[in-house]
This record gives sequence, structure tokens and C-alpha cells, in this order.
Amino acid sequence: MSITHTFIDSIPSIYLGAPDSDMALGVLPGHRYLLKGHGYAAVKLTLIGSLGAIILSILLFPLLIPVVKYGYPLIENYMGYFLLLVALFMILRDKQKLWALIVFLLSGTLGLIVLSMPNLKNPLFPMLSGLFGISTLIISLLRKESIPKQVLVKKTPLDTKKTFKALISGQISGFLTAVFPGLGAATAAVISLQFTKKLGDHGFLILIGAINTVNFTLSLLTLLVLNKARNGAVITVQKLIENITLPHILLFLCTALIAGGTAFILGILISRGFSNLITKINYRALVIGIITFIFILTIIICNPIGLIILIISTAIGLIPPEKGLPRIHSMGCLLVPIIGYFLL
Repeated sequence: MSITHTFIDSIPSIYLGAPDSDMALGVLPGHRYLLKGHGYAAVKLTLIGSLGAIILSILLFPLLIPVVKYGYPLIENYMGYFLLLVALFMILRDKQKLWALIVFLLSGTLGLIVLSMPNLKNPLFPMLSGLFGISTLIISLLRKESIPKQVLVKKTPLDTKKTFKALISGQISGFLTAVFPGLGAATAAVISLQFTKKLGDHGFLILIGAINTVNFTLSLLTLLVLNKARNGAVITVQKLIENITLPHILLFLCTALIAGGTAFILGILISRGFSNLITKINYRALVIGIITFIFILTIIICNPIGLIILIISTAIGLIPPEKGLPRIHSMGCLLVPIIGYFLL
């Protein structure tokens, strides 16, 4: 189930603009594909990233064992400084540095406040829904966009170099999320994008698909080498089996590969169904319905405080498209708290 989720969680993000914490950055390029009639291709690219990530991580598994064993103690104490440099580099490379800094600090401050609320359940839901989901949908409404007929391409053209680069970046990012607590897939994607040039939307969607899946497979590596589980499903396995050995890990990897292949086919079928269905629905009514549903769900899950967070995060999320900034700066909502976690 955990592997299947990492494959198909791109579908609601792309078709409905409803991201979870791992797919937040995938909303904009995925939604852009949808508005061009290529929502199916966008999902397919994330599925390719996920399946490629499983295969590559299994192949690299033996090589990564000594890397984790001897490398983790060396970099553990410097992760906060590394993330701080990534944040600075991300802001300084933008042409509109001042606005990039403003968005980063606003979202970072919001993240610090929201994630420090002890009684708030599911704090990421209203924050990320506002920053990346509802703000994107509002822009679509204002621009009076509509969903064209979706093209169900049999073959998706891939640039071999960009695909390989995206998969390798996904391995590195997924490795970071598996090794370091508190570092999520979306944050790892931010790191990758600072050092990976000219991936394009195709490569970016492959990268997003890869990172989340790699996190699961490489969490098995940290469990074996460090006896630390960084993934919810792996933590459950750790509780069920007292002494996990290499044969157990090999069995889990084989199971993950089979589950991944099945999830790939399932994702393709679900995406085809969504592509055929979504053009039959009034897009404006659909968007308003999704926004209303998110507002209601926020009140139910997070109480009225969550609604305030949703409104504030939506306001911040509207700044990047209005100023021509990449939405990656809104990831300050996670980067700033994580930097604080490592440094303080």
C-alpha cells in the first residue's frame, strides 16, 4: 500500500490541484500539462520516475550500504548549514531577489508558526493546500482557463539524458529524506533543483515521482545499516519484526518491485479514467467545488484555526504567479522549520 501510494499520489495533485506534502511542487507543472491536454502524460511521467527509482535504488543498494555506514556520521552535524546554503542559493539565483526573499520569509514564518502549534492536527494540509493548491486554482479561475480534451498518448517522448539525470537526482534526494529525520520529499526536491540544470517539465515530473518512492526503498537501507526507520510503513515493519536481517530486506525489496510494477499499471488505468471524465465536467464549477471542499475539509480536520492558516497561505501562494516567481520559494514553509530543527 505504501509503495502504491507513492505512485498514484500525483493523480489528485495534477487533475484536482490537491497536493500532499510530497507532491506540492508537482502541482504547477502538472496542472500546466492538464490545461494543455496532457494531464495523462504528466501522470505517466511521475509513474516512470517512481518505477525507475525502484529499479535504480535496488541496483544501487549494495553500493549505498558503506556510504550510509561511514558517510552518515560525517555529515549528520552539518545538515542544517547545508540547507541554509541551499536556501540562500535558491534566492540569490532568482532575478527578482527581493521578492524571492519576501516569499521565502513569509512562507518560512508561516511554517514556523503552524508547525509549532501543539494542538493543530494535520498542519501541513491547510498550509500546503493554500500555498500550492488553492492559489493555483484561483489563478485558473481568474484567467478563465478551461480543460481541453486530454490526449491519451501511447508513447511519451523522453530525453534519455534528462531522464537519467532526473532519476539520479531522485536517488540523491530520496537518500537524504531516508537518512535525515524531518527532511521531506518536497524539501529534497528543492535541493535537487538547485544543482540540476535544465531538467524541463518532463524531467521535473520524473524527479518528483522518483523522490517519494526512493524514500521508501532507501528507508530499508537505513533500517538495515543504522537500525533507524525514516518511513511510516518501514516503522510499522520494524515493530512487527524484532530482528530485521539482510534476507528480510531482500524480500522487502522484491515485494516493493512487484508492488511498483502493479502500481504503475494501476496508475495508468486510473489516469485514463480521470482524463476521459474531467473534460465532461464544467471546469469552473469543478474548481469552485474543489476549493469549497478543501475549505470544508480544513474546518473538519483542523478546526477554525486551520481555516485562518488556509486563507493566509493562499494569500502568500498568490504572490509568486503575480510577480513571475517560481513557486519553489514558497517551500520556505518547510525549509525554515527544518533548518531550525538541525541548527537549534
